[in-house]
Amino acid sequence: MKTHNLTREGPKYRQILDRLARDIASGKYAPGQKLPSEAGLVRLFGASRITVGRAVRELKEQGLVQRIAGSGTYVRNRAADGSPLFGLLIPDLGETEIFEPICQGMANAPKESEYALLWGRTDMAGATKEEQAWSLCQQFIERRVAGVFFAPLEITPKNGGTNGAIVKALDKAQIPVVLLDRCILPFPQRSRYDLVGINNRRAGYLATEHLVRQGCRRILFIADLSVTSTVEARIVGFREALLANGLAVEPRLIQCLAAIKNGALQKLFDEFRPEGFVCVNDRTAGRLMQGLLSFGGRIPQDFKVVGIDDVEYAKLLPVPLTTIHQPCREIGYAAMAAMFERIKHPNMLARDILLDCELVIRASCGSPSPNSAATATDLN
Repeated sequence: MKTHNLTREGPKYRQILDRLARDIASGKYAPGQKLPSEAGLVRLFGASRITVGRAVRELKEQGLVQRIAGSGTYVRNRAADGSPLFGLLIPDLGETEIFEPICQGMANAPKESEYALLWGRTDMAGATKEEQAWSLCQQFIERRVAGVFFAPLEITPKNGGTNGAIVKALDKAQIPVVLLDRCILPFPQRSRYDLVGINNRRAGYLATEHLVRQGCRRILFIADLSVTSTVEARIVGFREALLANGLAVEPRLIQCLAAIKNGALQKLFDEFRPEGFVCVNDRTAGRLMQGLLSFGGRIPQDFKVVGIDDVEYAKLLPVPLTTIHQPCREIGYAAMAAMFERIKHPNMLARDILLDCELVIRASCGSPSPNSAATATDLN
């Protein structure tokens, strides 16, 4: 038996899970076919029995396989049991920390009926993210999935066209689409597909308002290179919070981190004398924090920093990060409910299903209050 080489990215059980899910999606393991035994999978992947067992259990939870006592593990026959099969078209899966818990939320959502999820991955070595996304789209159409959860590619002159081509192809195949996290069109435009995520405008507002309440009057928004409706909505919230608190709003208050190297920090300080930073996400906040500390800045004494997302490492940064929490698993639950509603009511108007978010207060803005989280307030 040939041994499969796994990458070093991500937990090993997840790599095995993804590989088996891909093999099932591609037809390598056909409906009703028996998978190799756990001992065989241990040899195949060079992993421990515990690791293999966890991967197989998650395959079962996702509805891709069924275990028959005393016989083994078999690929579920979707055509025979009539259960819907949904595709996960998420080009950023494994690159950010928000999509995996969203997918886990979908897999564990309260079941209106039995269903299964196809975790979309490809083995296209050297292919661009756009090419991989299009390949997955074609695979899902060929499999005649009952619906697709799609996290659009970040908008650039090229992949904006890819996003449009994907939803057009799925429309032609009469496959419902639910968008995750962001729209395929730039803010404030709206596509005709259901969207499930958080209110990013409110997240940007809440992060900025917290800095104002901490006494900051000179606040910068730090973006990254990505251009998505999510980023644009967070910037809108940032500007609205400045206006609501009587602070000046200027385009130059939005800075791209890629342009802020250590050598440029002094120029930035001289020009703006910033007291606080709202970062587009926690990854950007961590990189900014590293630059500020290496420059000799003190957080929060000299600079206060707020992120957005509340990923796992946010509380483990050199100065634990105040941030906006995304309820990722709950987004997964809501996305699954939205898909079943869309299937039942195909002519229903498209909806933005935006979940609440919380401000999680940590040391990057000063000492946390007795309550470590403050609930966001609604914006009209």
